[in-house]
Amino acid sequence: MTLLTSLSPFELGNGQVVITPQHIQLTIFPNNGQTYHDAQVSDYAGLKRRNFPHRPPLKLSLVAHTSLPSQDLQGTLGFGFWNHPFMAGMSGLRLPRAIWFFFGAPPNNMPLAMGSRGHGWKAAIFDATKPLFFALLPFAPLGFLLMRIPRLYRLLWPLGQRSLGVFEQDLDIDIHQPHRYEIHWYRKQVQFWVDGHCVLSTPTASRGPLGFIAWVDNQYAIVTPQGRFGWGTVPLSQPQTLTISELTITQL
Repeated sequence: MTLLTSLSPFELGNGQVVITPQHIQLTIFPNNGQTYHDAQVSDYAGLKRRNFPHRPPLKLSLVAHTSLPSQDLQGTLGFGFWNHPFMAGMSGLRLPRAIWFFFGAPPNNMPLAMGSRGHGWKAAIFDATKPLFFALLPFAPLGFLLMRIPRLYRLLWPLGQRSLGVFEQDLDIDIHQPHRYEIHWYRKQVQFWVDGHCVLSTPTASRGPLGFIAWVDNQYAIVTPQGRFGWGTVPLSQPQTLTISELTITQL
């Protein structure tokens, strides 16, 4: 089905959402970085998580580009599926599950897959609700210390990565130019495609139900295997826009 005109907009701070039959434009404007600014669309507004609309097998297809080259972007942006773990008006929080194309500009630093960058444009999945994650959770404080030793990081982090269901692929493509992005979400596998080429195929998949989201904001996050955690907002000196067109989600 085509989603362009059936999505719910959300604007925070100076975020601006423009939806037409042809495209979606998500924009945040110059700011001093003291507050959070966000422009996003989703298809799960008002729904409880258990009623989010998407389960495998399905295919997401869209064309997207940014108004600035990657070296000039700030904050984060992306599109795909997640469980929206932190929802205003809902009790409690949930551990995150996501299948998406994600961009984070420095100081964003989340190198959760062995050998991947902590920032930049990537295809990624993660699922922190796996039983292995809960089994290893009591050992996390010791694990963070051990991961600071390079040899032990190389030896032990694959287990930590598997517990989080993390698979990533850095994308060295020009985000400023239009590209066709696809996510093929199967019950036991996820494939990410760019311009007809498979860039990542995972041996596992996050569970449903999940909701579709696309966003641009001025935040950054730091989450490393060595136990560094942080979050904040960054200033913008010029507007930045994510434009999406030809958006469809179809069953496979």
